[in-house]
Amino acid sequence: MKHWQIERDANALVWATLDRAGESTNALSAEVLVEFRELLDQLEQSQPKGLIIRSGKTAGFIAGADIQEFTQLDSAEKGRALIARGWDLFNRLAAVPYPTLALVRGHCLGGGLELALACRYLLAVDEPGTKFGLPEVMLGIFPGWGGMLRLPRRIGPAAALDLMLTGKTLDAKRAKRMGLADDCVPPRVMTAAARQLVLSGQPRRKLPLLQRLLNGPLKFIVANGARKQVARKTRPEHYPAPYAIIDLWAKHQGNALAAPEVLDRIINSSTARNLVRVFFLQERLKSFGKESDFKAQRVHVIGAGTMGGDIAAWCVLRGMTVSLQDQDLERIAPALKRAHALFTRRLREPLRVREAFDRLIPDVSGAGVAHADVVIEAIFENVEAKHALFRALEPQLKPGAVLASNTSSLRLEDLRTVLKQPERLVGIHFFNPVALMPLVEVVAAEGADPAMVQAACAFVRQIDKLPLPVKSTPGFLVNAVLAPYMLAAMRAVDSGISPAAVDEAMLAFGMPMGPIELVDTVGLDIALAAGKQLADGATPPQCLLALVEKKQLGKKTGQGFYDWSSGKAQKVGAGGLVGVLPAPKVGAGGTAPADLAASLVKPLIDRTEKLVADGVVADAELADAGVIFGTGFAPFTGGPLKYREAAGR
Repeated sequence: MKHWQIERDANALVWATLDRAGESTNALSAEVLVEFRELLDQLEQSQPKGLIIRSGKTAGFIAGADIQEFTQLDSAEKGRALIARGWDLFNRLAAVPYPTLALVRGHCLGGGLELALACRYLLAVDEPGTKFGLPEVMLGIFPGWGGMLRLPRRIGPAAALDLMLTGKTLDAKRAKRMGLADDCVPPRVMTAAARQLVLSGQPRRKLPLLQRLLNGPLKFIVANGARKQVARKTRPEHYPAPYAIIDLWAKHQGNALAAPEVLDRIINSSTARNLVRVFFLQERLKSFGKESDFKAQRVHVIGAGTMGGDIAAWCVLRGMTVSLQDQDLERIAPALKRAHALFTRRLREPLRVREAFDRLIPDVSGAGVAHADVVIEAIFENVEAKHALFRALEPQLKPGAVLASNTSSLRLEDLRTVLKQPERLVGIHFFNPVALMPLVEVVAAEGADPAMVQAACAFVRQIDKLPLPVKSTPGFLVNAVLAPYMLAAMRAVDSGISPAAVDEAMLAFGMPMGPIELVDTVGLDIALAAGKQLADGATPPQCLLALVEKKQLGKKTGQGFYDWSSGKAQKVGAGGLVGVLPAPKVGAGGTAPADLAASLVKPLIDRTEKLVADGVVADAELADAGVIFGTGFAPFTGGPLKYREAAGR
């Protein structure tokens, strides 16, 4: 076979190793599944004592179906055929008379997990890369090859729906605790453990009675709760797949072929097409930096404020040793506290938390600079202060070390004038909150050293972020497109529309957060300063000036456009505008103009087009990717430029 290697050992066990030809990762393409069907045909003629399925790739078990094939589904018939291919084959695997086992080391996602679920046993290898999940919802589709049927039977319906509706993943130990994996073993014993388990004859762990009832006659209880939970986060007109998953599980035992109208609607939806496009855009971002062999082990961050401290913590979380510098320990302490909370939340196990915390080193003297592979400046936005810092840093840097600024508003050309090697300075611009925002802009000034830019991209990938190369210009891409959007939103407030009505219009459009709440979150003083630089000299909105004058600066002061005293935005009435400006003509419950969302998003799209035309970002696809992953622009639209193309605006 081209993709499968078959070996029958002395115990009459068959080891089927998937090593997809010509690819770095395994995916279940049509060709791979045809060969697997042939394998089952052979074993039907000469039954083994057991079948063990494993991967020949160092990257993992199976990443899922071949997503390239999704782009070829231009008819309902092709969509149904793709679903039937995996559904029928994995049902056949589940019914074979001999014991079967999936030996999972590394990622086991989508169709890969559906194949593993069709085996009698699942053995997880305990190492950091082992992850289980059914993330099809992130592509606007559903697990159609048996995942909706078998996962609820393994771990209970509520836990299974949570994984399927969110795209979350489980590590090896959690998979064992939840009953998804029968056992979890270290790599050194995985082969022997797989052989022993597949021949053991032990029955699978049964779900408790209540879970079996919730998966049977009482499943309506789980389904109703799941629908309410999904409705709080997504609208069916934007993201129909989560609602389809609930219905297919509750009404059709997870068999999409039994509900062809649902299957056709989801697979041929614009949401699915656009989310598949976004997946490939993400893969393109991941490709930046691959040409560089740069690998960082030590990072030095200067500036322990919110951004600097959180950048340092994230680098530690991704396995690096980080020294964090500021003027004194008192300034570093809050960053250490936030870092410990992040490590506790993400790593869970006390020993792993302690090990991570030991790699975050307070460094008032700046001794870590000389040992660092990457030095990131994250101090306040002042050219003179950054000049003084760069003068002191340059003589201490290792040859080949990346020198980067996290500046969000200053030109690198202005910052590097004091350097003897100005071409080595690059921008590595993170977004807040660092732990949640996937995009990092890698900024190249005119005449920047290409090797340094490549190394910066490689570093961003190393810390599991998405690098977007941009040219040095005020606001780069993300902040440059947000400025006119937030300006338009505040102009709408000036016109008499309440902040809550403005935000609701954009939430209905598909944004994750309304623009007024975003201004409050960023800080009104920061929005005012950025607006002066990025709004082409436009007069600031009256509502913004009035609130800044009263020192109502948003979330950080407890009051802005909204009341934040409870920790969340209170969107009743006009919020912080009461007593500042006249009452709005359109309140929280009023009816905003029907074209409000289109008028607010237009300046964002216009600016995105201009930045592509000016060469700030290389092309329209990268611009769409940057705005989606940097601002949260409604992914189901495919990005601002794709949205304009589809809408014909």
